[in-house]
Amino acid sequence: MKKTYLLSHPKRNLARIIEAAKHDAKKYIKREKGKTLPAGDDFWDFDCKYGINEAEAEVIHVSQINACMDKAEQQQLPSFYLEIIARGAQRPPKPLFSETNEAAEEVAQETKEDEAER
Repeated sequence: MKKTYLLSHPKRNLARIIEAAKHDAKKYIKREKGKTLPAGDDFWDFDCKYGINEAEAEVIHVSQINACMDKAEQQQLPSFYLEIIARGAQRPPKPLFSETNEAAEEVAQETKEDEAER
């Protein structure tokens, strides 16, 4: 989804326009998550950009979309650009239990050594 939202309308309130834009983004993300994942991928990841216009758009995390829209409302911007692109991704493998257990033991040992020095 690549869209420029105009925040001025003769009959609509600015808050309702922002609310509609948030709904569009949420609806798009939900629709993309419902699609079948590509082979070898575990989850849907989203590449997002936000800015005053397309040329000035900066990369943001998907969780920052609503905050950016709220900021546009507070700054009384005439418009803003939002881009959300879905892509399949793989989660990194979890560390083995023995690796996490060894790391915890190292931290505990360092803590005991620090306390003994005091």
